[in-house]
Amino acid sequence: MVVWYLIKMGEEPLVNDRTFPSQCQTFDAFIEFWSDGYRRVSLWEHTYASLNRVIKGLVYGVALGVPIGFAMGLSNRLRGFLDPIVELLRPVPPLALLPLFIVWFGIGESSKVNLLFFAAIWIMIIAARAGVLGVKGSKVHATYSLGANKWQILRYVVLPNALPDIFTGVRVALGICWGTLVAAELTGTTTGLGATIFAASKFFRMDIVVVAIIIIGVIGVAMDLVMRFLEAKLIPWRGKG
Repeated sequence: MVVWYLIKMGEEPLVNDRTFPSQCQTFDAFIEFWSDGYRRVSLWEHTYASLNRVIKGLVYGVALGVPIGFAMGLSNRLRGFLDPIVELLRPVPPLALLPLFIVWFGIGESSKVNLLFFAAIWIMIIAARAGVLGVKGSKVHATYSLGANKWQILRYVVLPNALPDIFTGVRVALGICWGTLVAAELTGTTTGLGATIFAASKFFRMDIVVVAIIIIGVIGVAMDLVMRFLEAKLIPWRGKG
C-alpha cells in the first residue's frame, strides 16, 4: 500500500493507472488470474512451472557447489587452481549467457534449469569454501588428540561448522534464482511467472505484471522462512562458538 501511495501522491503523480495499476485493478487482476488463468494456463500451472525450475536449479547448484567448495576449503592446491575460475565466472550475469544456453541446451526446460543452476553454483561454492576455511584450528587439533581420523573430523567438526555458511549461501542463491527466473523464461515457454510478466508487458497488462511480481515475492518470502526454520532446527549451535 505504501508503494501505491508514494508513486501516485501529489497533483502530478509519477505514473497513472495505465502504467501502474491501482490496488483495485491489481486485486481484480488477481481474481481474474486465479479463476481464468492467463494465456489459457492457470495460475497454479504458471506458479508450479516457475517453482519447479527454481528448485531444480537450486538443488543442482547445491549438489555440485557444496562438494567443490569443500574441496577448495580442504586443499590449497585445488583452491589455487579453482579460485581464478570461480572468480572469473561468478560476476558474469546469467542473462548474458542466455543466448549460449539456448544454443547449447535448446529452448526447452534444460536451458532454463541450467541458467538457474549457473546462477546458484558460484554462490554455493563460495559459501561452502568460506564455511570450511572458518573452522578453528584448535577444534581440529583437539579432535585429532582424541584419536579421530580424517573422515571423523570432516563429519563431526568441519561439516557442522560449515553448515551455517552453507545455509546462508542457499538463502542467497534462492533469491538470485528467483531474480534470474524472468530471464530464464523469456523464450521457449508459455508457462511460468516470468513468462507471464514478459507476455503481459507486451500487451500493457501492467495489472497482471504486478500480480505476478507480488506472487514471486510472496513465494520467495515463504521459501526464506522455511529455510530459516530448517536452519534453526538443524543447526541450533549457530553463533554459540
